[in-house]
Amino acid sequence: MMDLLRLENILFYIGLFGYLVSMVLFILLFVNKIEKLGKIAKNIFLIAFISHTLALVVRGINAGRIPLSNQYEFATAFAWGIALCYLIFERKFNLLAMGTFVSPILFLIIGYAAMRDKSVRPLMPALDSKWLAVHVSLAIISYGAFAVACGVSAMYLLRDKVNGGGSSAMSLPDKEVLDLISYRVTAFGFIFLTLVMITGSIWAESAWGRYWAWDPKETWSLVTWIIYAIYLHLRKSRGWSGKRAAIFSILGFISVIFTYIGVNTLLPSLHSYA
Repeated sequence: MMDLLRLENILFYIGLFGYLVSMVLFILLFVNKIEKLGKIAKNIFLIAFISHTLALVVRGINAGRIPLSNQYEFATAFAWGIALCYLIFERKFNLLAMGTFVSPILFLIIGYAAMRDKSVRPLMPALDSKWLAVHVSLAIISYGAFAVACGVSAMYLLRDKVNGGGSSAMSLPDKEVLDLISYRVTAFGFIFLTLVMITGSIWAESAWGRYWAWDPKETWSLVTWIIYAIYLHLRKSRGWSGKRAAIFSILGFISVIFTYIGVNTLLPSLHSYA
């Protein structure tokens, strides 16, 4: 067991260091507009992602269960979801500069994971359910997509400020393109967040005999869902786009962060273990 724990730690910190190096290179890409730096950063990011994935696999083997049952495990899986979504959407939209704004978010989340207790503990009875893998995996993809949308929205706001010229403005796509990317990624994340809410309610009914209890985690999850629902509704019905939409996207991700970290830290909850 100790050997597996040591191996997990080595793989985890290789991933952590790789994400840090790629973040620095992505920032240098944005500042200096040297495309080669972006390609190197993406390759290092991919190596870090592979090492991070292996760390999760080793932890799952060591624990004898899916590694999604406490704050460390969910935080590192959350970071993994951000990395996965970045790689998917960067490939889809061919936008290396996205890494400049997404990688700092990722690094903060995995840094938070690094500060959590990494000891392997038995699964709590409330989590011993087939719904654990489904519910939490959907949350990871949803939150990862929202992190990417937040990063792209930050790109939009910066692109708007430097629109008059300069290397930073030239290294970013047109504002309309960034706005559309943020919208599509948010819509993707919203679908998964809706599934998170549905599966969570089903799981709650089977575990506690009720679909909804207004637990702080449930309440803030609903607040987050409402924020993104308003965002999508205003875009569709009122034609909201541009700066207002970008700010709304960032506010939505702040709500995501509070739902996970803030609730666990500040509010007593049935979900405090997660």
